Amino acid sequence: MRDPRYDILFQPLQIGPKLAPNRFYQVPHCNGGGYRDPSAVVEMRRTKAEGGWGVIFTEQTEIHPTSEITPFIEQHLWDDRDIPALARMAEAMKSHGGLAGIQLAYSGINGPNLYSREVPLAVSGGPILTFTSDPVQARTLDRADIRDLRRWFRNAVRRSHQAGFDLVCLYGAHGFGIFQHFLSRATNLRTDEYGGSLENRARFVREVVEEAREETKGEMAISLRLSLHEAGKLGFSNAEVRDFIQMHGDLPDIWDLAHGTWEQCSGTSRFKPEAAQEELVRGIKALTSKPVVGVGRFTSPDEMVRQIRTGVLDFIGAARPSIADPFLPLKIDQGRVEDIRECIGCNICVSGDMTHGISRCTQNTAFMEEWRKGWHPERARAKGRSDTVLIVGGGPTGLEAALALGKRGYQVTLAEAARSLGGRVTAERGLPGLSAWGRVADYRTGQIAPMANVETYLDSRLTVEDVLAMGAEHVAIATGATWRRDAVARLHLAPIPTDPAMPIWTPDDLMAGGGPVGGRVVIYDDDHFYMGSVLAELLVQRGCAVDLVCPAAKVAEWTENTLEQATIQRRMLEIGVMLHCSKAPEAIEAGGVTLGCTWTGRETFLPCDTVLMVTSRTPNDALYHAIMARQADWGGIQTVKLIGDAAAPGPIAWATYAGRRYAEELDEPDRGDALSFRREIAELAAI
Repeated sequence: MRDPRYDILFQPLQIGPKLAPNRFYQVPHCNGGGYRDPSAVVEMRRTKAEGGWGVIFTEQTEIHPTSEITPFIEQHLWDDRDIPALARMAEAMKSHGGLAGIQLAYSGINGPNLYSREVPLAVSGGPILTFTSDPVQARTLDRADIRDLRRWFRNAVRRSHQAGFDLVCLYGAHGFGIFQHFLSRATNLRTDEYGGSLENRARFVREVVEEAREETKGEMAISLRLSLHEAGKLGFSNAEVRDFIQMHGDLPDIWDLAHGTWEQCSGTSRFKPEAAQEELVRGIKALTSKPVVGVGRFTSPDEMVRQIRTGVLDFIGAARPSIADPFLPLKIDQGRVEDIRECIGCNICVSGDMTHGISRCTQNTAFMEEWRKGWHPERARAKGRSDTVLIVGGGPTGLEAALALGKRGYQVTLAEAARSLGGRVTAERGLPGLSAWGRVADYRTGQIAPMANVETYLDSRLTVEDVLAMGAEHVAIATGATWRRDAVARLHLAPIPTDPAMPIWTPDDLMAGGGPVGGRVVIYDDDHFYMGSVLAELLVQRGCAVDLVCPAAKVAEWTENTLEQATIQRRMLEIGVMLHCSKAPEAIEAGGVTLGCTWTGRETFLPCDTVLMVTSRTPNDALYHAIMARQADWGGIQTVKLIGDAAAPGPIAWATYAGRRYAEELDEPDRGDALSFRREIAELAAI
């Protein structure tokens, strides 16, 4: 059933002593589970094994308590007690014939040790370089420390082998790993045999690789993960990376190459297209006889094939695409390319790790819920005792609910008031940089289309009487939310004085084609996500002079969690948007806005022609409350449920999750006060 064009993707390929069954390589990625949720992580990886990934890696696994990155919740391999949980993971990863890999990490100058309280150790001492500027400094490794560090890596390799892993990945990418710290002149200021020349800076890498092979008697494959380019005058540049690989072409069994920082490597689709790292990796294969794996948010099998046939890569590396669709390889193999659930590059998955919660995915609602809730990204449970469901609203929540209910076997009617499905994602996909958002609607409408038990009605704004007359046993109200036209959000809990002579716009107005063209516009952004900066870009394209006001100290503050805040702020400055951070409107007048400093209260006046409010959203729940007021007339209706943005507005991933949860819990018995998910509790140690 496979298209012959894609046969090359399924060729087995040797990685040192191990044979990978195909070229699909799930590179290491974090997930918010780590040591706290080991079974959840195990089942997430098992799902990828079932989906056909030939090589599957863990997340960053800390090898020693002298280097840990609390508050981030990563895996530990500190002593032998960590082996059983990782052994279960290795077994799951190999359960369908693939190879299991573990990424071993020592964070050095990036490890504040807030939990272990050990003194951090770095190639060259200095302030800890973390996301949160922890007020800690690291001590420079002396020769005895380096011998200890080599031993700790050797112990970690032994434990990895004992746990059943096939490969170990030595982490030296994104500025986080000790191997990059040794190789880079930015973090290696040493004057001994481990510093200075590239040959000296490579000494530690050579020692650890050689000792890893010796420890496992050559039975495990060794991967070296490096940044393709580290910016700055002293950074480990792409040219020096190539020199290093040319000097040590046969050192690891596979070269795993990723762009410099995590932000550069995993940029959102708004700023990074598919295969964005190609220029940095092209030509490196000619410098080594060992295979090369690289990433680029690959979702198109044609692009994957091109990467291999043109000699750029040997393996197709993927983190986010493997999250969005764990069954991506199997779907290509089975000739079901149209069924691929494509990554939209929103980085909501990354935000799970950054916020120290559990990761989630806009596209794959089952991600990290495989064990916690028993959800599967492809298989559906049989329906319950009921038969019919009416879903009002065809946005991301309604579409996900309709798809999941349809797969379970219910007769589903989906009524959408607009002339197209998709709701907010259909509106947002037309904004600058957000075209990939449309995949949320495209995938679900494409999957629903051939389902005989799901009927879709467009241009169908239902009234209470319509709903009561439909005769459905269950009704889900997924009617979305509307952006507010006032300043009420996080800072202002009540409306501010506003002169009606000032035109006020909302994101809904602009997405519908309205809003200002030309003139001076003040955007007030108390949303702190992507919408304010995206609309600033749209208004600049329309010829407007834009002032972006936000009460935070930087624009789009929450996008630190999606790795794009710095890129957004830079983009705003580059396109001429005037930024007014730590400011908020206190009053809106006919000729402008009175701003107050959020620290001092000092007021200034900002003249403008119009104001765009990007603040908060009001749930569209009127239909729900009207139906609830008519319970005496329900007849055969058993339940009415308010879901998604209509219940509580949130990001798109929250909306799709709400749709899946509704579908999964329909006809389930009332759990009372029981938890809605499984969790693990640490075992008490003997006193």
